[in-house]
Amino acid sequence: MKNYTITVNGIAYDVTVEEKGQGASPAPSAAAPAAAAPAAPSAPAAAGSVPVLAPMPGKILDIKASVGQQVKKGDVVIILEAMKMENEIVAPEDGTVASIQVASGDSVEAGATLATLN
Repeated sequence: MKNYTITVNGIAYDVTVEEKGQGASPAPSAAAPAAAAPAAPSAPAAAGSVPVLAPMPGKILDIKASVGQQVKKGDVVIILEAMKMENEIVAPEDGTVASIQVASGDSVEAGATLATLN
């Protein structure tokens, strides 16, 4: 086994590679990113307890809500472009927008926290 650090789009990943002929059949191993939350440019001062997550990788086209705004479950918070389609990212529950962790034009990965609600 050999360990490598591979950087893809500015994100470092630690990977382990099994050399051919050493042991059992190859099994995929999960590569853990060395950088925390690649979509969040900086940690917000007051993050909420309810995350609004990206369901797929894409590019942020527009931010429809602002910090402090009251939202209801299903209200559009962010527009995410993925595969040339605009996807409405909605509030998962009623609350107040505590933070917006992305900006228009940012690229995000699936599961990235886009905003938080209180």
